[in-house]
Amino acid sequence: MQQSRRRSIEVTGVSHGAAPIPMGARVGNTLYSSGIPGIDPSTGKLPPDAASQTRFAFDHVRSLLAGGGATLDDVVRMTVYLKDGAAREHVNAEWLKCFPDPHDRPARHTLMYDLQNGMLLQLEVIAIVNEL
Repeated sequence: MQQSRRRSIEVTGVSHGAAPIPMGARVGNTLYSSGIPGIDPSTGKLPPDAASQTRFAFDHVRSLLAGGGATLDDVVRMTVYLKDGAAREHVNAEWLKCFPDPHDRPARHTLMYDLQNGMLLQLEVIAIVNEL
């Protein structure tokens, strides 16, 4: 039996509930995330405010990348889904912490989306893993 080239990546304390969906997958040197929510991993719940959800979501991106052998430097694209445009300021603050150099940032696309169950934002990333 041939071994799969794809490897699922999980983030401790974060899941898609009962859905059988990994937080991400790596194939070769490419890593793709599923939708990454701002769940507090210590409680398994979404905080009520956008600032906390944003902070947790970006922390989960870092954890996912690490689990797939990547870093923020490997991210080539991020998609941000917002329930309300007011959360954009929190996303931009975390974005600038992650990518402070205006000449060295991944592509980003932000969409308004009817997120459910208290979710105020969700992130997706694509990374090309630099293997040395």
